[in-house]
Amino acid sequence: MREQSLHTVCEEARCPNIGECWSRGTATFMILGDTCTRSCGFCAVKTGRPEFLDLAEPRRVALAIQSLSLKHAVITSVNRDELEDGGAAIFAETIRWTHRLCPETTIEVLIPDFKGNWDALAAVLDARPEILNHNTETVPRLYRVVRPQAVYERSLELLRRAKEIDPAALTKSGVMVGLGETREEMLVVFGDLAAQGVDILTVGQYLRPTPQHLPIDRYWHPDEFADLKERALGMGFRHVESGPLVRSSYHAEEQAGQAIGRRRGFTGEALPVLALS
Repeated sequence: MREQSLHTVCEEARCPNIGECWSRGTATFMILGDTCTRSCGFCAVKTGRPEFLDLAEPRRVALAIQSLSLKHAVITSVNRDELEDGGAAIFAETIRWTHRLCPETTIEVLIPDFKGNWDALAAVLDARPEILNHNTETVPRLYRVVRPQAVYERSLELLRRAKEIDPAALTKSGVMVGLGETREEMLVVFGDLAAQGVDILTVGQYLRPTPQHLPIDRYWHPDEFADLKERALGMGFRHVESGPLVRSSYHAEEQAGQAIGRRRGFTGEALPVLALS
């Protein structure tokens, strides 16, 4: 990671599962730099104005995946709202390079909402990741505080359009508890996600990364997470991870097993030239 000058969300977001996931051969790369243009109240990634777009990053990510012999790679990013495509071209190029250098590695992308640029979404899906993830994070009532630059309905539309663009795509979303939501509100979100055809759902406890971030409203009991999982499975999700330490990439390699063989269409031809608007 250090040799390739790469960032991981495992470190930047202070994930509590970093030791477990890395020992299992799963890592979550954070592309497009380490500075996010948004200021979500729960996230430890630094906020600011990015000054650089690294066009060589996709190849370096693929080389790191190859060097680490990863079975499953999760690729996420900061938000780059100053870019016309939100960084979609870099996502797509990273997927293509990884497919070329690591044909046995499955790929999951955790993408931003691209501010509703559906051509950007199509560009990412065209590169054929095994799983496309976009986190809903919380209930609509709390968006103004938790995700002030995001729109709940836009996140739902992204997940719906992903299925329309590629009906065979596996889609995924994640939500947190502990920010002041109710059980009933969570079940409404589950129903909304199920209605968009989302296949995989993750539910975890919010943990305050620093005193400057949103306070924890309460800790949910493990029995409550088990109840949420049972209710979500009853709504038709293929796979649900629900527990206090669950994060978006938790046990991601197990979920990816459902996608092997379905999403691979890479033939080994030369990579296309990266073109940015």
